[in-house]
Amino acid sequence: MTRWRRTPRWLADRSVNDDERGAAETDPLVRALRLGGSVFAEEEATLLRAGAVDPEQLAAWCARRVAGEPLEHILGWVGFAGLRLAVGPGVFVPRQRSVLVADAAVAHILASGANPTLLEAFCGVAPIATVVHHRVPGASIHLTDADPVALRYARRNVGDDAGVYVGPGFSGVPAHLRGCIDVVAAVPPYVPERDFEQLPHEAREYEPRAALIAGPDGLDHVRELIDDAAEWLSPHGVLVVEMNHAQFDATAEHARARGLRAEVIVGDDGQTVVARLRR
Repeated sequence: MTRWRRTPRWLADRSVNDDERGAAETDPLVRALRLGGSVFAEEEATLLRAGAVDPEQLAAWCARRVAGEPLEHILGWVGFAGLRLAVGPGVFVPRQRSVLVADAAVAHILASGANPTLLEAFCGVAPIATVVHHRVPGASIHLTDADPVALRYARRNVGDDAGVYVGPGFSGVPAHLRGCIDVVAAVPPYVPERDFEQLPHEAREYEPRAALIAGPDGLDHVRELIDDAAEWLSPHGVLVVEMNHAQFDATAEHARARGLRAEVIVGDDGQTVVARLRR
């Protein structure tokens, strides 16, 4: 069975020394978070204290976290590829594994010559587009997502110059971009319906189901992107899509039937891959 993990791994980069850990043993906030199941209780306590404006807010935040609400929803941000992305209740929180997509998108944008164009489909809060915006100044950025709440955060993260369109996949993208997009990057929903109950409590209860699940095999939206990609990509354009490693073979087969070559980029976690598709 595929394992679907939801862990705020960006916290692992925040070191806590032995003296701090010793003091944490008597810290009531740390104890409460640990009893609530937090793996990084000391680090989370530090972040909650830094963000709360008063003891009452800190107590409320602690209660929300112990109840299982994602830390990122409470703080209002998530660390991603060295950036702070705005997030909030009701939106999908970008996972650290998706940095693999961002790195692939940046590499292809840099190789695309002058005035490159990126579309992040199923963008959520636009983690990929935001990384490209920061690393490749001057790139033309476009975003699509069916969730208007997520798009509000996406605008905050990317800035006012991005084109923002409501709808899944290529829906709403203006016609003048046909044949002109150098990179289409996507972290679409790709969890199979049968695996929904295997997801962590945080994801099931606090993130939109539509941002997680995509049909019986999880590839409904991936196939839609592949079916439509050819008419939107520039002659040397690429489609880079995140998925589970068990889904790549079916994706590659579908891509070949649509005249696209499929290559795989394997993530460090052994589970995540990026399918890189081109003519």
